[in-house]
Amino acid sequence: MSLLMAFLVGGSLCLIGQIVMDLTKPSITPGHILVGYISIGALLSGLGLYKPLADIGGAGATIPLSGFGHLLAQGTLKAVEQKGLLGAFSGGVEAAAAGIAAAIIFGYIAAVIFNPKG
Repeated sequence: MSLLMAFLVGGSLCLIGQIVMDLTKPSITPGHILVGYISIGALLSGLGLYKPLADIGGAGATIPLSGFGHLLAQGTLKAVEQKGLLGAFSGGVEAAAAGIAAAIIFGYIAAVIFNPKG
């Protein structure tokens, strides 16, 4: 059941982004969707509304860009509780550091192994 819910939640998030891009051509680009999803995920997480979606959808809600915004917001909130106002500047990056590092490392490896055709 959890696989089905992850598929439905993740697929719905992707479907919404694709519909927005298709209906607003050429004004909304994938970059707008990227920033929008991260911002909306962080906002919903800060308001306490993203956690129930993550509980229902599992990886379907935490892997997409909105899940990255959720991770940033939760890391910031936790760091503010521990360190005060200074935590607002470092908490989100600390929480997402492993994912950011993995993206950089795997991107570098792919760039070394494969040659672009263009």
